[in-house]
Amino acid sequence: MTHLFTLLGTLGLLCSAIFAGEGPPARPNIVVFLCDDLGLLDSTPYGATDVRTPNLQRLADGGITFDRAFVASPACAPSRAAMLCGIMPARNGAEANHACARPEIKGWPHYLRELGYDTVAFGKVAHLADVKRWGFTHFDQKFDLALVREHVSGRDTGRPLCLFVGTHDPHVPWDRNRDYDPAKVKLPWNFVDTPETREFRTDYYTEITRADADMGTLHDFIRQALGTNTLFMFSSDHGAQWPFGKWNLYDTSIRTPLLASWPGVIKPGTRTGAMVSWVDFTPTLIELAGGTPPPGLDGRSFAGVLLGRAAKHLDEIFTTHSGDGKMNAYPVRALRTERFKYIRNLCPQYAHTTFIDRARNEDGLKYWRTWVAAAQTNAGAAAIVKRYHERPAEELYDVVADPDEKRNLAASSERAQTLRQLRERVDAWMKGQGDQWKLLNESHPLGAPELPGIQQDAPRKAKGSR
Repeated sequence: MTHLFTLLGTLGLLCSAIFAGEGPPARPNIVVFLCDDLGLLDSTPYGATDVRTPNLQRLADGGITFDRAFVASPACAPSRAAMLCGIMPARNGAEANHACARPEIKGWPHYLRELGYDTVAFGKVAHLADVKRWGFTHFDQKFDLALVREHVSGRDTGRPLCLFVGTHDPHVPWDRNRDYDPAKVKLPWNFVDTPETREFRTDYYTEITRADADMGTLHDFIRQALGTNTLFMFSSDHGAQWPFGKWNLYDTSIRTPLLASWPGVIKPGTRTGAMVSWVDFTPTLIELAGGTPPPGLDGRSFAGVLLGRAAKHLDEIFTTHSGDGKMNAYPVRALRTERFKYIRNLCPQYAHTTFIDRARNEDGLKYWRTWVAAAQTNAGAAAIVKRYHERPAEELYDVVADPDEKRNLAASSERAQTLRQLRERVDAWMKGQGDQWKLLNESHPLGAPELPGIQQDAPRKAKGSR
């Protein structure tokens, strides 16, 4: 029987290789569509049943779905910078949110341009004005699919195209719900169920569905305009702005959707458990464009997985978060293997805070206050609020047995050796990265009175500014 399973596995790999051919077509067009703050589990390809994302499902059905793709950092600027250059935040300089990579660092738009590509960007691809320094031949920070269509239709077709399009959806502030019944949405286990929470959840879902429609519109136009020799990829820069999403190193923040299709090259309906990191984008796209990735990158090409020639990629994923201004001064590092997640909270003496509990009603303060009120009389709500604010120095989760990361095993004698091994790996990785884990802003000590949120009449933030 064992020999039979081995033979079947070998035949499966051979069929994948035959489908992909001897090699991918030379110099494919490359299109990347990026969402802003979309949680992995909040789309139908990843199991959601209460939010409508038919175009993402169509993309998944026509290509490959990555079940274990991870961002480098759970905040916009460091996540995007690491993806664009293939180097982790401590080494590229963009550690805190709103920070930029050092000017001498090149990204994959530079390299693809040198390989003869027309590199074009629309919308939020880098962090705001930082898009200017990444080597795009043309960029427009406005997300407007009509502008994308006009540019692609009018361009010189003598060069292959690398097009990067980023929507601001579903980043806060969320538009009011138009499509969903608050009573029917499913709340994650670590949410406090209040009417305000459900109201915000439906607003969030409304923007997800809009982003899905925009992605579908772009996908259909690209297939018509550029033909089949086009790799189309979809992802999100990190999890959504919920209490255990963005700014955290739990899987709800760092594990991101990643879908790709390429007619005649990627086998439709493929699903992979290979672990990949966002820093792998740079070497992957360079390889697919016919180039050789430069030395010194933290990322490794996952072209073999994308093309169906490899079932595995990385054995471990490192992620890092250093803070987001005064609202979130809480540095964290993590190591994710196939079986375990190790999190090191570098300043556990301080309270974990974010824009959700420190900023405006539209950022989440409106529903967060109902969580705090519920915690006064409800033990379950109190435990969630406490878990949000108070983090131990180390966390260890068996992500196979406990995918929701509910049970911290750091104090378990049965996992003492695992804890020690992962701790040592993080120590060595931080040293190799030159990671000094600085506390970048003043933090709020545990036990001090709760910090008030900003008044609702404070100036409204522009969408996508964080």
